[in-house]
Amino acid sequence: MNDIVDYFSTIPSLHRGLILVGGIAIFWMIENAFPLFRFNYKKWNHAGINIFFTLTTIIVNFILAFILLLASEWALKNNFGVLEWLPELPLWLYTLIGLLLLDLIGAYLAHLVQHKTRWLWHFHLIHHTDTWVDTTTANRHHPGESVVRFVFTAAAVLITGAPMWLAFLYQSLSVVFSQFNHANISLPEKLDKYISYIIVSPNMHKVHHHYVLPYTDSNYGNIFSIWDRLFGTFLTLPKEKIVYGVDTHMEASENNRLSNLVAIPFQKHRSPQVLPEEKI
Repeated sequence: MNDIVDYFSTIPSLHRGLILVGGIAIFWMIENAFPLFRFNYKKWNHAGINIFFTLTTIIVNFILAFILLLASEWALKNNFGVLEWLPELPLWLYTLIGLLLLDLIGAYLAHLVQHKTRWLWHFHLIHHTDTWVDTTTANRHHPGESVVRFVFTAAAVLITGAPMWLAFLYQSLSVVFSQFNHANISLPEKLDKYISYIIVSPNMHKVHHHYVLPYTDSNYGNIFSIWDRLFGTFLTLPKEKIVYGVDTHMEASENNRLSNLVAIPFQKHRSPQVLPEEKI
């Protein structure tokens, strides 16, 4: 455990980049060998759009990284944050609680707010327009959304009182888990179900990418599935019924053209529909 702390305390930016690229490469190979759905698409062309948004996300996080550092330093210096107020804990328990809280605020809450706030939804919508969800979809975020997500991550670090090694560990795990639960991989049904009791599994997250409400507004978690189950946002749907995309942007000219994807947040709002057969 101490080795993990030491490593993430001084993790080079190159290593963080390799974690991102390595995760995509590994899950890319797995989904090619064991696909959940056999898409009729040009995988490299599709990946090109999503990699563009991956690069913009990296740029945004690189430019704003100093804010994360300031938040962590201020919290530790002023004994501020949930972890600072807890009695001394074993390192493994301290790490687990920290990761749970960072995931709650930096991922679950950030995701929920983007779905419930119209102007934020306009940015997050780009992520949902993907009609071929695979591991590259994990980083399909408009630059505006990347800023919003960073703000929530910084707030999570401040509220939690997380040291930078824990923040870097969380970010690294967040990237890999997102690539995992977006990957177009087929796991045995029972294994996926058992996994979903603890962490967000591929089948669990695929429900979130179903094209109509109420499923689009469910399963917000990224690392831990506990938050969806605890706050009543957990839904299931047989994988055979899943249709990727979002009902307001199902045309290829809108969901698979980079120039339009960048412009979507500034276009007129379109209200999603709840189809009768999709009501709970």
